[in-house]
Parts: sequence; C-alpha cells; structure tokens
Amino acid sequence: MALISEKNNARPRVVQVKAKHVNSLKFAVAAVLIIVMVLMTAVVRLSTQAMQQKQENSRLQSQIASLQGQIDKNEEDALLSNAQKEGQRSKAITYLHDIQQKLKRINTYMSKRGLHGVSFRKIAIDEKPKSETKLYAEFNNYLDRMVNVIAYTPMGYPRLSSFTSFFGSRSNPFNFGGSEFHPGIDFKGHRGDPVKCTASGRVIFAGRAGGYGNCVKIRHNNNLETWYGHLSKITVKEGQRVTVGDLVGKVGSTGRSTGPHLHYEIRKNGRPVNPKQYLSLNM
Repeated sequence: MALISEKNNARPRVVQVKAKHVNSLKFAVAAVLIIVMVLMTAVVRLSTQAMQQKQENSRLQSQIASLQGQIDKNEEDALLSNAQKEGQRSKAITYLHDIQQKLKRINTYMSKRGLHGVSFRKIAIDEKPKSETKLYAEFNNYLDRMVNVIAYTPMGYPRLSSFTSFFGSRSNPFNFGGSEFHPGIDFKGHRGDPVKCTASGRVIFAGRAGGYGNCVKIRHNNNLETWYGHLSKITVKEGQRVTVGDLVGKVGSTGRSTGPHLHYEIRKNGRPVNPKQYLSLNM
C-alpha cells in the first residue's frame, strides 16, 4: 500500500506501507470496538440489576414495615385485652370481698338476735371466672338490700329466755276468771338481766309509760316499732340512734307487772302485731 505525503509545498513523496500492518490496525480497532460494546452492555446490565435490586429492597422494606405495624397492633391489642381482663378480675375480687363482708355482717346481726347465722359457702376468689363480674355486681346489690332489711327489721330475741306469755287473748293475771288482749310476748327474766334491741333505728320514747312501767320505744323502717316494757333501768335516751344488739335497758317489774320479766311488743303502723312472726329470718 502506498501513501502520498506533502511537506512544505515540496514535491509529493510516496510512502510504502505494508498490507499486513493495515490489517493489524483494522483488527485492533475492531477489538477495541468490541471491548467497548461489551463494557457498555455490562454497564447497562449492571445498572438495570442495581435498579431492580433497589426496587426489591424498597418492596421488602415496605413489607417489613407493614409486618412490624401489624405486630405492634397485635401487641397493643393483647396488652389492652390483658388490661381489660385484669380490670374485670379486679372488679370481681372487689365485689366478692364486699359480698363476704356483708355475709359476715348478716351473720353478726343474726347472732346478736340469738339466731343462728345463715350458712354460706366461702367463695374462692381466685377460682371464679372473670366473665361473672356482672353477676357479682348484681349479687352484691342484692346483699346491700338484704343487709339493710336485716339490720332495720325487728328480728330475733331481745333476750334469750323462755316465754311466759304470748300474743293475743289470755287470762287476766289481775282478775282471775277474766280475759284480756295481750299485745306482745313476755320473756322470763331476773331483775337486772340485759335487754337488747332487735333492730337498728331511733329511740322515740324512753321513760315511764303507764302499765308498761319503764319503757323504751324504737322506730325502724317500714313503719315498724319495737317496745320494751317493765324495765328496771333504761340505758338509752330519746332521739338516740341504736344498732341491732345494743343494750336498751334491764329486766324489771315496773308498771302493771306480777314479777320480773320483759314485755316485748312490735307495732306496725301503730297497731300491735304478733312478734312471733319476727323471731326468725323470713325473707
């Protein structure tokens, strides 16, 4: 191969180049072009893979965030559920504690009247299901009413002894052969024996009352009154609040009496009723 070159406007000069050198140059250029194309293809491929990897990472991070949020929500729901259950259990325990205290009060009222206590099975707090809280509350409210009824309703014995006279018609102890209406029950006793009120209430009279002698009258709920007659001594004052089992006086023989005993009377709406129906628990 011949090449023509000019230098300083001189006469052209022919340079001889061998064909093998030209072919080598062609191969070199072709190799460079191939390498460049391969590198560009690799770069494009790597760039595409990097973009896909980035998108995949973004998708995975989004899923992880969603799962974490779900886990947090489940944990929060579990904590709230446990808190609610603990709250229900706490309420149940409170109700059961109140119930047991009221049962003890009921039995205390019974024993102060000379009556046997009501038998209740002890409630095992830790064994009761939490779902029964509402039932506990209803039972607790029922016991509230029961405690009040028992506390303020005449019940039981003002003193523990035998009877010497009953309610209703009887022979007149001051007029042999005659009869009279006896408005209460007489309890046998000795002078100075204690006399206790059979229900909580307020003393409306404490003093001398004709044939009743020294007498105490106490007003309770439902227009009920209890009277305690022939006392040798009165230990309460008019207007005083008394609780079931409190001492109101002592057995005597004042007023229209043939000997030491207690006259016990119950009146409803001002009229005497048979105390016998109030000597035991009738609910």
